[in-house]
Amino acid sequence: MRIITGKYKGRHFDIPRTFKARPTTDFAKENIFNVLVGYIDFEEATALDLFSGTGSITLELLSRGCSQVVSVELDRDHHRFIQQCVQKLGADLDVQCIRGDVFRFIKGCHRQFNFIFADPPYALKELPQIPDLVFEHQLLTPEGIFVCEHGKDHDFSAHPHFVEHREYGSVNFSLFR
Repeated sequence: MRIITGKYKGRHFDIPRTFKARPTTDFAKENIFNVLVGYIDFEEATALDLFSGTGSITLELLSRGCSQVVSVELDRDHHRFIQQCVQKLGADLDVQCIRGDVFRFIKGCHRQFNFIFADPPYALKELPQIPDLVFEHQLLTPEGIFVCEHGKDHDFSAHPHFVEHREYGSVNFSLFR
């Protein structure tokens, strides 16, 4: 796993072979972030990374200058790995790594973010509910952008906050405002 651009561009992190999570491919990550530059200035933005997995998006957000990143991951080993990667960057970073259930976090969160990224397991039965929950609990600032990564079986184009869909190989992103 590598950081695509920004302050920590090119930094690599070896993901343990035992991990079940699959990081967003470099190709898909680079392309979606190129699109997102038209929506948001990451410098000083606050960001939320849901279903953080390996922490690939969290690290990318830190590299791009987000002032604060909250990373939510349920798996103990993945959570620990994300914390270790953040420590290896060795900077004074405002990162909150939360080990917990994303759905409980959303329901109990009382703050807003400029950018939210969710990369749930593609087979997660609750995946179609995630955009509704983000907007129902008002987690996104009015000018913010929410990205949900998903498989080809999901179509969010009828959602009232849907903005656009991007597909890079087998990786799909739906953007919401």
